[in-house]
Amino acid sequence: MGAAGTAQARLRLARVALWLVVAVLAVRQVAVVLGTPKADRLIDLETWVGPDGVLHVKGSLYDSTQFTGTPFGGLVLKPLTRAAEQALGWGWTFGTLLLVVALGVVAARALPAPVSRRTSLLAAPVAISLLMLSLPVRNTLYLGQTSIIPVLLVLLGCFVAREERAAGVLIGLAAALQPTVLLFAPLLWFTGRRRAAVSAGITFAACTALAWVAMADDSYTYWVHHMGGVGLAVAADDLANQSLHGALLRLGFEGPVEITLFLVLGAGVAALGLRRAVRYAQDGQLLLAVAITGCAAVAVSPTTWQHQLLWVLLAVVGRVGKRASDRYMWPVAVIIVMTLPAKMVIPNMGALYPVRDNIVLLAAIAAATVVPFLSRTSEHYRSPVPTDFAAPVPARFGRVPLLPFLRRVLTRPNLLLELLLIRVTYAAYQKVRLAATGGTTTGGRTTAEAHGHQIHDIEKFLHIDIEHWVNHTVVKIGWMRDFFDFYYTSFHFFVPLTVLGVLYWRRPVDYRWARASLGFATLLALVGFWLYPLAPPRLMPGLGIIDTVHGVQDFSKPDYGTLTALTNQYAAMPSLHFGWSLWCGLVIAIVAPKWWMKALGMLHPFFTVSAIVATGNHWVLDAAGGAAVVLAGFGLSYVFMGPRARTVVAAAADDDDGRPRPAWAAKSRT
Repeated sequence: MGAAGTAQARLRLARVALWLVVAVLAVRQVAVVLGTPKADRLIDLETWVGPDGVLHVKGSLYDSTQFTGTPFGGLVLKPLTRAAEQALGWGWTFGTLLLVVALGVVAARALPAPVSRRTSLLAAPVAISLLMLSLPVRNTLYLGQTSIIPVLLVLLGCFVAREERAAGVLIGLAAALQPTVLLFAPLLWFTGRRRAAVSAGITFAACTALAWVAMADDSYTYWVHHMGGVGLAVAADDLANQSLHGALLRLGFEGPVEITLFLVLGAGVAALGLRRAVRYAQDGQLLLAVAITGCAAVAVSPTTWQHQLLWVLLAVVGRVGKRASDRYMWPVAVIIVMTLPAKMVIPNMGALYPVRDNIVLLAAIAAATVVPFLSRTSEHYRSPVPTDFAAPVPARFGRVPLLPFLRRVLTRPNLLLELLLIRVTYAAYQKVRLAATGGTTTGGRTTAEAHGHQIHDIEKFLHIDIEHWVNHTVVKIGWMRDFFDFYYTSFHFFVPLTVLGVLYWRRPVDYRWARASLGFATLLALVGFWLYPLAPPRLMPGLGIIDTVHGVQDFSKPDYGTLTALTNQYAAMPSLHFGWSLWCGLVIAIVAPKWWMKALGMLHPFFTVSAIVATGNHWVLDAAGGAAVVLAGFGLSYVFMGPRARTVVAAAADDDDGRPRPAWAAKSRT
């Protein structure tokens, strides 16, 4: 088989694998929805449920305020009122999944030309997978909402319907289900599809009028009493409402001031977003134009609930950045924002709450107004500034590196992308660490204490059970106790972040392998937390260890080891306090140019191991476990990526502003 045949086989294998991922995600979503208790799933459809599980049509749609759709949406759902509840649940779930598949396929085929054959074959399953993982789709499946239908109708009108009036009818129907979608009518008008724009407006007006005639009371409730849905389901200032109106209410504005700000800001976002959308549509990036218009609709709607935010995910198709290393920043940021809880993206700090609480809205406004998407006429659209790679270094073993495509990059990675990934990775680490051992339960405590006795017995056999002696010796010396308490609580994060920052700025090549080694070590530590929950000496009843950092523990309480809601106190083996400090010391010893710098760097793990033992927070063998995972992390980095590059470049040849930067090279030991 030739090179072309091998490439085709790999492409087919990749495509099959991606469709398998789609199937797995679909099965998982069905299992999650149908495995949820009846009272907690498809709760928006519960508005329709009457006696004996049969849906009803009597009374107002908005009696319970749980139905958040338009009166026309309620009219469309009327034919379902004769369906049994169980049949409706199954049909609704599988129907929603089919809509997601159709949406992904249409979006993949709408990518702006030119598109490579590989991209065209892989785009559909990738798009469907992202949609399945997104918070809006998961929310839609959980609630039983129609919010995917307007997005699909708009895409069908823009990319599938060939006749302008038919396209307008589809978009008008979408607007009748989600009113701010009517913003697409100006987009059609200013891009020369005026018949479609007029048809969309007429269709919207006709559908709304039809619903008003058929359901006058509900129409009055929705359009007048609730002002287009405001106040339905939950209060407009709820975090789930990612609109300008909801954000202003959360920031404390109310009354005429809030209404004025909302109208002014909404008009500005709509005008600027439509202007940018028209420009990108004329540039041949119609899918991006649709995404920008949808993001503007998210912002200007009085209420945009989580299940109505798919427009933001479509903005992932925009290309941002002149350098190849910057090209991933925008899509990764959008995917993270649209798939992960905001608390995992933004640190839990009071000053950042306004950003955290409105993060999807901020992403939508940014996409609509300020993100500098590249034009197809730009020289960097198809050919970004390439990344510089160091020459490969021969390894001691024939099969190293196992992943040769992970070449040693000479330039710095994108800073914003690095910070975002570090934050998300650490948030995931916290969650896994907290959940790994079930330390808040009596069973978890019993297991952790049993393992603690095992570790203590092994240390006594090895004659290294020094925890009690060291702890009580330090307690008697006030300044030493204060020093180790301060060192334990203050340097655990500060020093590794400082080392990473210095490497990023001065040694970008070393930054990458050091960061990878730290990531591997942390991942291995999580496996250790999961497999071997361990109580630290300070939480072992009868051992007599004094907790110098947290204070006296009440061993009579079952949850005495759960000092905070943020960390698992029984995740002691291996010690990442010592592991991360050892990583810092070894990295400094490897890259520092002078011997005194290397020696100073190795003092940090020495002081750390002294602190974790003196304060009663770890066993001596915990430190040995921390050293093992760090060494394994360096080993995995070597096996996957090969030896360090011999030439280290301090910075990119050109800064972002185009000015030349000095570059230096230094020989490094491997």
